[in-house]
Amino acid sequence: MDTSSTPITLPEDLRPADGRFGSGPSKVRAEAVAALHAAAPTYLGTSHRQSPVRSVVGRLRAGMTELFALPEGYEVVFGNGGAAYFWDVAVFSLIERRSQHLNFGNFSESFTAMVANAPHLDSPDVIESAAGTHPEPTPNPDVDAYALTHNETSTGVAMDVLRPVPAGDGLVLVDATSAAGGMRVDPGQFDVYYFSPQKCFGADGGLWIALCSPAALERVDRVKATGRWIPESLSLATAVENARLDQTYNTPALATLFLMADQTDWILGNGGLEWAASRCETSSNILYGWAEKSEYATPFVASTADRSPVVATIDLDASIDAKAVTKALRANGIVDTEPYRRLGRNQLRVAVYPSVEPDDVALLTGAVDYVVQALA
Repeated sequence: MDTSSTPITLPEDLRPADGRFGSGPSKVRAEAVAALHAAAPTYLGTSHRQSPVRSVVGRLRAGMTELFALPEGYEVVFGNGGAAYFWDVAVFSLIERRSQHLNFGNFSESFTAMVANAPHLDSPDVIESAAGTHPEPTPNPDVDAYALTHNETSTGVAMDVLRPVPAGDGLVLVDATSAAGGMRVDPGQFDVYYFSPQKCFGADGGLWIALCSPAALERVDRVKATGRWIPESLSLATAVENARLDQTYNTPALATLFLMADQTDWILGNGGLEWAASRCETSSNILYGWAEKSEYATPFVASTADRSPVVATIDLDASIDAKAVTKALRANGIVDTEPYRRLGRNQLRVAVYPSVEPDDVALLTGAVDYVVQALA
């Protein structure tokens, strides 16, 4: 019987309580939305230069400091535009002359391309590896910044954040967009750890957040002192100046700030970064364990040490149309399990950030099995 055009209806016992598994924007907790609704009359639609909003920024800065156990002298800085926008900030305010980049997915490659096109910088030192793997940084006395990616969202590859030895005066700049808040990190191993709120922090996009070491702050001042032309909105010095006043240079998305602050408090209240990382590992291990036992699914990342604990990529056998599977899941309220478009693989990509319930992940695997059997 051809079931390709017959709607597939999942039984109730295979339906997750919440079917959002997107890699970003990610699931927003209902409790956070309720808290925003309650605060709205005196918060939304008010000046970002006044205490109602500045108090949320201050709360968020304090929460970041606690969550990441930032050493004395580190600062939490905010700006509008998201982590991709921060690449421009780094091009103008952090890289002095030449940087080293590890390319192992679309997002790491995008930052490299941006640096390569900057007329005031030398050609970057690029180290590449195939999708599904990651390269290692190599100490290079000719570079003044090392661009690492904690978790490559496009491929589901994670790598430890470690300074190259010896790193010399090179700053370690870490794109942590889908890792921050869901993966362990030692702040002593980075100088700038930057990310967005629409992944582990269960909020909307529109902001970048950067955790900056004293060495990074000194670099910002030194670059500015050279007289390099820097657009004000891309000036990290300007962002630092405003952050110290618990505000951003220009108007931020107030709902995003609030939701991120609420999520940070929620993570801290449950045990902090260790709790969040363990929860994500529980969820991702459910997926990887299921795929390893499956007759038709396989973890895309071969090395268990390199498999992301927050974004799991699962290849399906060529005889199974992943698009048909994700379409059927979506029709049943299980959404955003499609693979990264540019990777071009017959696979599922499932985000298991802290907001995602591990029990829902287990139900998802049963739902996929049901859909694949129905399609057969």
